[in-house]
Amino acid sequence: MTREAIAASLKLRDEDTLEALRRRLRAMERDGQLIFNRRREYGLVSHMNLVRGRVIGHPDGFGFLVPDEGGDDLFLSAREMRSLLHGDRALVSITGVDRRGRREGSLVEVLERANTTLVGRLFIEGGVAFVVSDNKRIHQDILVPQENLHGAKHGLIVTIAVIEQPTKYRQPIGKVVEILGEHMAPGMEIDVAIRSHGLPLVWTGETEAEIARLSDQVTEADKQGREDIRHLPLVTIDGEDARDFDDAVFCEPNAKGWRLVVAIADVSHYVQPGSALDGDAQERSTSVYFPERVIPMLPEILSNGLCSLNPQVDRLCMVCDMQLSKRGVLEDYRFYPAVMHSHARLTYTKVAAMLVEQDQTLRQQYAALIPHLEALYDLYAVFRKRREQRGAIDFDSTETQIVFGTERKIERIVAVVRNDAHRMIEEFMITANVATARYLLKHNIPALYRIHDGPTAEKVEDLRAFLGEFGLYLGGGDEPQAQDYAELLNQIKERPDAHLIQTVLLRSLRQAVYSPDNVGHFGLAFDAYAHFTSPIRRYPDLLVHRAIRHLLSRKPVDTFQYNHESMVSLGEHCSQNERRADEATRDAVDWLKCEYMLDKVGEEFAGTISSVTSFGLFVELDEIYVEGLIHVTGLANDYFHFDPIKHRMLGERTNQSYRLGDRLRVKVARVDLDERKIDFDLAGVEQPATSKRVESERDTTRRRRGRTTTRKKAAKKKTGKQKEDKKQRSKKKKKKKVTGKKKTGGKKTDGKKSKKKSKKKTGRRR
Repeated sequence: MTREAIAASLKLRDEDTLEALRRRLRAMERDGQLIFNRRREYGLVSHMNLVRGRVIGHPDGFGFLVPDEGGDDLFLSAREMRSLLHGDRALVSITGVDRRGRREGSLVEVLERANTTLVGRLFIEGGVAFVVSDNKRIHQDILVPQENLHGAKHGLIVTIAVIEQPTKYRQPIGKVVEILGEHMAPGMEIDVAIRSHGLPLVWTGETEAEIARLSDQVTEADKQGREDIRHLPLVTIDGEDARDFDDAVFCEPNAKGWRLVVAIADVSHYVQPGSALDGDAQERSTSVYFPERVIPMLPEILSNGLCSLNPQVDRLCMVCDMQLSKRGVLEDYRFYPAVMHSHARLTYTKVAAMLVEQDQTLRQQYAALIPHLEALYDLYAVFRKRREQRGAIDFDSTETQIVFGTERKIERIVAVVRNDAHRMIEEFMITANVATARYLLKHNIPALYRIHDGPTAEKVEDLRAFLGEFGLYLGGGDEPQAQDYAELLNQIKERPDAHLIQTVLLRSLRQAVYSPDNVGHFGLAFDAYAHFTSPIRRYPDLLVHRAIRHLLSRKPVDTFQYNHESMVSLGEHCSQNERRADEATRDAVDWLKCEYMLDKVGEEFAGTISSVTSFGLFVELDEIYVEGLIHVTGLANDYFHFDPIKHRMLGERTNQSYRLGDRLRVKVARVDLDERKIDFDLAGVEQPATSKRVESERDTTRRRRGRTTTRKKAAKKKTGKQKEDKKQRSKKKKKKKVTGKKKTGGKKTDGKKSKKKSKKKTGRRR
């Protein structure tokens, strides 16, 4: 139906209503609700076997469409992906089912482009400049005309603005907007990760103006109307490298059991809804912690200064004051704004030394605080027993820290040792978050909960099939609970294969997210849980503080500036940005680990299989915690098949098995810094010659993406001979209308394409 026909059916005649109709139709078209065809007619997408969704690219050129309405992804061939980049929103028609049973899609329309800027490495070949994106899911090179290089040289890392998006017949075109520097420059991995993942780095001018008016000290006016708890010996306990202090704690025994005070920085006092500062904080949603660098959610004057609970200065805080029974059961709680005074900035190491190791020097130094610290430790012991009784899942995972030397070169990678002080503070924060969730639910105010759904039925089925191979069983029927997982973990903790089983258990669980619809927290075994304790570095915590502040003001709930719908949107936004931050930090760490391994090619290490996939084995090296791949083609003397249920590779002829958790000795075969990949060979096993070939950076890039055809075409077009040939062909066409030469040129191009394809096949695929 045309727009005119729609207007006629709705009896719309005046110019204003017709214009409103036009805008409405265009908006519905942009949202993927309508399709506008070549006959200038509109049709309902929902009635045309069309699917709209987000494109997920794959490094090998193909991709998937994740439907907005949910359901299985649609497979997009490399041909369909020519017009798309990772992250784009598109409208796709369902064309059939491939041999693997996946629904296939064909591009109908691009609804929204996701990539306006990209970061990558600049190459100049045959006079043609192009950028290979650092994001491996961006499979196309971005062509850069000479006039858009702006002084950038071959091999440099640059940021480009995409000025023309890809089409079926042309690669994307961009211009250099920022030169980041040399490929191996110190700190480059973080600069690249920030720009690759679109992390906001610069504060808006409006925010700068707002923070310029802030004092570096809490004013007397701000202290008015608050409870004064400066007499309480509250202390902060954090890591040695912490700069922002969200939380301070105090505990004392009483007749009923325990009083636990958790004081949290009152960020909501300084960051008002609708302000420029709030807008920037919302856009970031979280602080991002890279090795030796932080991208804060709030400007440093707040995050490290006015909001941070620094020692020996007055600070504003929001307090969760709790009463617990002698068995550690939360019986009562109270929230109130207060002014506090931190009595000490302590570290996990110092607290553990004082309480666990009984370090006398430190105990003398902090003698006035020792009774209060011991009360905290006594309550922690009660909490640990309570945690076990509740059945919370407690996975034993290893975190790592990169230690730098001079010129930011990696000296070593070490494991972060968690002590009782870490666990103690963790338990106190969890208790405060539980009290917060109960308070929000009690008053039925729109807010974000930290929710963690249980495993899917499919995951449970696969898990039980795996456990059956070991004679183990997961209880709980169709819907196992956290306690069932905890009981199984306790059952296997003394087994030599405990790490293997724990890994599989962990991978069966879903990811925790933010949502206003409370479904409980599966992993912690709580019916309700909300993040309250870190408003300096997490936007959901700030939203929770605003909800509490609104309730304390005794205003009606329906006058709160947020409703359920806005919280749904904010929850999705914050969850997405949390994943973005995780991916960015992981990319930076992977880069650093690859850099660390560059001079270790040929060396042998012992390691453990950390993951088994259809294309090979991932092995984590002992003591240095670096992961690399043994490709399936490197498993010699047999054809190996992937068994996803048993997490193993099984040899067809020899019955040789490589399983998750198995110990191996490997040799470092290749390190690819561009790809963030490390290749291993099985030590002592002869590998195919192709896997040992040393590749140049240019060869690696070409093998990985297979994009040289378009580059050489573009280079050819730039030669004078081509231009002259084009003129000649144009003259002949006018006179004789003959196209023979043009056809010959096409054949030549096709011939070159075929040649390059055969060369590409010599490389090892993943």
